[in-house]
Amino acid sequence: MNPTVNADPAELAKFSDLAHRWWDPESEFRPLHQINPLRLDWIDGLAGLSGKNVLDVGCGGGILSDSMARKGAQVVGIDLSTKALRVAQLHALEAGTANVRYEEISAEAMALERPGAFDVVTCMEMLEHVPDPASVVRACSTLVKPGGWVFLSTLNRNPKSFLFAILGAEYLLQLLPKGTHEYAKFIRPSELASHCRAARLELQATRGMEYNPLTRRYWLSADTSVNYLFATRKP
Repeated sequence: MNPTVNADPAELAKFSDLAHRWWDPESEFRPLHQINPLRLDWIDGLAGLSGKNVLDVGCGGGILSDSMARKGAQVVGIDLSTKALRVAQLHALEAGTANVRYEEISAEAMALERPGAFDVVTCMEMLEHVPDPASVVRACSTLVKPGGWVFLSTLNRNPKSFLFAILGAEYLLQLLPKGTHEYAKFIRPSELASHCRAARLELQATRGMEYNPLTRRYWLSADTSVNYLFATRKP
């Protein structure tokens, strides 16, 4: 296997099969559309996206990439799903988002090509889908400039997250397709913090994300027990 390709073929196939539905806000990707403004505002509030060179790792159909470009950033979105990237490119054309482009390349391969090229690197809802999340964190650190920001989000590994993110979201509420997540791949905040320290990224802020199934509303909070976000900087 190519050492710069840190991907699970089954995970790629799973999201490729759904690619045509990325931009349907009532599809399986509805949660991504709902949480995107929360993530975007948090990232923009800390890093100030306007005028920045931004890399979105594991961009999928481009929901976050496109919105960061609309905040005035020059955005490159990368993914290993050909179908998802085609959807992202098509949406950028249809929406007239000029300052975003997409490449089919892994974070590790991009790190070899363009170290220190970006002011901001985002990697959202991806680490729990790859065989070696620490490798992705290292690549993100290599890709960002000194003083730049790396934003990460993933799922905590504990009984509550199993109940909410898998049983609740996939089976009871059917917010996500069954099999979207694999509990064993969830990452505790202490584990992600360790990966960040090893990659010379300094943790600046954390946020949790909560969901009320009755109001169907998401919000950011201090509760990192299920979904959580890290803001880190490279010294």
